[in-house]
Amino acid sequence: MLILAIDTALEACATAVLDTDAGELLARESQLMKRGHAETLMPMIARVMQSAGLAFTSLDRIAVTVGPGSFTGLRVGISAARGLALAAKRPAVGLTTLSAYAAGVVAKSGTVPVISAIDARHDHVYFQIVAGDGSQLVRPAVASIDAAIAASQFGAPHLVGNAAGILAGRWPKDGPQPVAVDAQPAPDISWVAWLGAAANPDTNPARPFYLKAPDAKPAARTLLAAQAATS
Repeated sequence: MLILAIDTALEACATAVLDTDAGELLARESQLMKRGHAETLMPMIARVMQSAGLAFTSLDRIAVTVGPGSFTGLRVGISAARGLALAAKRPAVGLTTLSAYAAGVVAKSGTVPVISAIDARHDHVYFQIVAGDGSQLVRPAVASIDAAIAASQFGAPHLVGNAAGILAGRWPKDGPQPVAVDAQPAPDISWVAWLGAAANPDTNPARPFYLKAPDAKPAARTLLAAQAATS
């Protein structure tokens, strides 16, 4: 199976082509960035596809991170995945950033619980806890940092995600300490691809996965209210 993977959800713009039969990535590219995903993504996809030596119609599916993450970044990646899938007449599947973060840790260790954590701002995080074998212990949620830490009752965890350092900095000194802290700004694009290969397109649609209302919505409502008051 040939998978084009796309990630623009957090602090990177990344894409890769995975050949599951060969068990390897044919091409990949990633750039750390907080802004500029829209301008960077499509030229990056073109370079990766050229490097892999493939036409879009050769792909079996397209995988994309769907959140939690930046409202704008998510829209860039999901729109690109949907558009390419429509043009190539191939399915697009969505994977959460939390699961993509956890996948690499589970694959390497498989013995300790994994807490994936993403900065949700205002002293909150998006988080998920899985066992060493990948089975879900705490489903994806948004909570205060202290509440997320309190939810970990499964032994010394492996912390991963762009908020891993935040959790580690607040971790209680009198309990089991994290065995590792991987403060990755974005998931490894290879795991987005592998999860995309395993996902069921019918149950993993390429649409935004929100754990709270997007910050853009209240701002838009405030602007409309202000315009109405002055009209």
